Amino acid sequence: MSNECVQLAHGSGGKLSHDLIKDVMWPAFANEILGEMNDGAQLHISGCRLAFSTDSYVVKPLFFPGGDIGKLAVCGTVNDVAMNGALPLYLSAGFVLEEGFPIADLQRIVASMQQAAKEAGVHIVTGDTKVVEKGAVDGIYINTAGIGKIMDGIHISGKNALPGQNIILSGYLGEHSLAVMGERHGLQFPQSVRSDCAPLNGLVEAMLTAVPKVAVLRDPTRGGLATTLNEIALQSGVGIMLEETHIPISSAVQAACDILGFDPLYLANEGKMVVFVEPESTNQVLDIMQQHVYGSEARVIGTVVKEPRGQVGLRTRIGGVRLLDMLVGDQLPRIC
Repeated sequence: MSNECVQLAHGSGGKLSHDLIKDVMWPAFANEILGEMNDGAQLHISGCRLAFSTDSYVVKPLFFPGGDIGKLAVCGTVNDVAMNGALPLYLSAGFVLEEGFPIADLQRIVASMQQAAKEAGVHIVTGDTKVVEKGAVDGIYINTAGIGKIMDGIHISGKNALPGQNIILSGYLGEHSLAVMGERHGLQFPQSVRSDCAPLNGLVEAMLTAVPKVAVLRDPTRGGLATTLNEIALQSGVGIMLEETHIPISSAVQAACDILGFDPLYLANEGKMVVFVEPESTNQVLDIMQQHVYGSEARVIGTVVKEPRGQVGLRTRIGGVRLLDMLVGDQLPRIC
């Protein structure tokens, strides 16, 4: 890899991203906490269990149906903290601005961040602003980091998947990616195709308060559902079998994917999550999710199986089984 150059696909969240981390970052930073490979670090400090996560946002365009880079920057990090079974508390916000960027657009983005933080119940308590020469960045990039308290009695990890557990998906797939792509290229999609960008911490808290034994939480962002489930299958050393007829995909998203040649199982989402739960608790979790605005379309989409370990299969509508590998290239770069 030393003679190669970074490609856009290295930021896809798929196989190339994993290779980059494994070959370049991991040898330098390896430690026990990082090795857990969850959506954030789970820290034990003076008897307190904390979740800590960070992410950078470079979406293009900055404004799109259902959201903008500011809302994305708050919701994305809030969700990464929540996926550790934690209650997000505080965020930082770092801005890299291009010389000449309109102040009116910056005000609009900051107001959107304020509104998203209010909805999530978190506070932005520290930050940083840098301005670089015109052409050095594409308008504005935002980094947010978040910290939260892991709920008592909660132990969430991508390593907790066990055969027999059910897999719940909180709602429809692919809306965020298509909303961003439509705005980027001037494509006319139905008005229902809007980004699903949303804070999921309220839904997570309601669910875990009632059912503390949830095993795995993960939001299928870059690389989509298929890549996310491959990550969990590898972390836990199990197989996963999905039922194609159970996976919620809206007719508008499916039609757009059919025309453009995209697979909705690999499209990024910014307001969805997968939940791994024991069979005896499945209906209770499902009921709680379906009563929440961000989980109203939740349904069981598959199960954890013993074999083949580290792989994800999809039982198709005609009864065959299609192997879902991790995303290799990049269907849509810079969607978050």
